[in-house]
Amino acid sequence: MKLAAVAFGATLAFFASFAQALESKPYSAAALAEAQSAGKPVALHFHADWCPTCRTQAKAFKSMSTEPGLEITLLIVNYDTETDLKRTLRVRSQSTLIVYKGMTETARLAGDTNVDVLRKALKSAL
Repeated sequence: MKLAAVAFGATLAFFASFAQALESKPYSAAALAEAQSAGKPVALHFHADWCPTCRTQAKAFKSMSTEPGLEITLLIVNYDTETDLKRTLRVRSQSTLIVYKGMTETARLAGDTNVDVLRKALKSAL
């Protein structure tokens, strides 16, 4: 019985560490505003389903989704429909990543698929 409790505790700790890793979710103005007003790290990934570079970036972000120490929210922005946001942020191409710590932009990349470069950009807000 005691061994089961220890195993359960270890399992809980293991999965709790995942909750603190990179979290991807669809963009909403409310989610961005909430993260920024709280001073939290947040990133925007301007993604188009038809874009091969975007798909490669998505795989890279997925590979980072369980990395400890990468506590940031990644908001996936639909490049084709969020025209006002693109204009406001001066985004000229799909596969653009913009990283913020609160309201301050800490990194911006366009078209980069290197996992280490993407990770470094995300960590710039931590």
